[in-house]
Amino acid sequence: MEEPVIEASGIGLAYRLAHNTTETFKEFVIKLLKRQVIYDQLWALRDVSFRLEKGEVLGVIGHNGAGKSTLMKVIARVLPPSEGRIVVRGHVAPMIELGAGFNVELTAQENIVLYGTLLGRNYRFMQKRVEPILEWAGLQDYRDVPVRSLSTGMLARLGFSVATDARPDLLVVDEVLSVGDEDFQGRSRDRIEKMILEGTAVVLVSHALDTVQTLADRVVWLDHGTIGAAGPPSEVIAAYRGQ
Repeated sequence: MEEPVIEASGIGLAYRLAHNTTETFKEFVIKLLKRQVIYDQLWALRDVSFRLEKGEVLGVIGHNGAGKSTLMKVIARVLPPSEGRIVVRGHVAPMIELGAGFNVELTAQENIVLYGTLLGRNYRFMQKRVEPILEWAGLQDYRDVPVRSLSTGMLARLGFSVATDARPDLLVVDEVLSVGDEDFQGRSRDRIEKMILEGTAVVLVSHALDTVQTLADRVVWLDHGTIGAAGPPSEVIAAYRGQ
């Protein structure tokens, strides 16, 4: 039996907030050195457990501030959990903030190579993939243009094209299906569905409940950092809508 792509057991993440305020940075440093700064803990996640198998799609829903983005960052290994244990197996392609890894002073082609290597791909491989990625994103004419000149939508299209150019073991997706026009959204959906058929596991975080119900095998509803419900999409989404 194959091991799951994700095993999360009782994970929680707490942010530290300074409780006693100071007027100046100098006062803060003095209090910090004297260990006089008092911190509060804000639990963004608490006691979250789930498994994700190869080729399975897990939908994550919840109101703003429910902990969805924090969970994605824990899964993508950006933030370590404060408690509990999470095991993520294989190569991860996080699409949390598309284009967040770009350098605005570099050109589109330079950023393709840079972003791809940040995702763990070989430098020479990425050099060979520049043209196909630009073509898929519909940005061939912007090859030598600094990305600071591109619109937010164009940056997102470029980021999605790079992130999905090679099939990962795990795809972490945040509202990415709303990027671009209808044609690009359709091609994006087709590419993700092809990855799923080839065995890629997907964590899909979205407010688009109809999309989640269509694509997900299971759904987790996060409510103030804890699991409000988990199970079949129709049941969990109905409970979420009826709260």
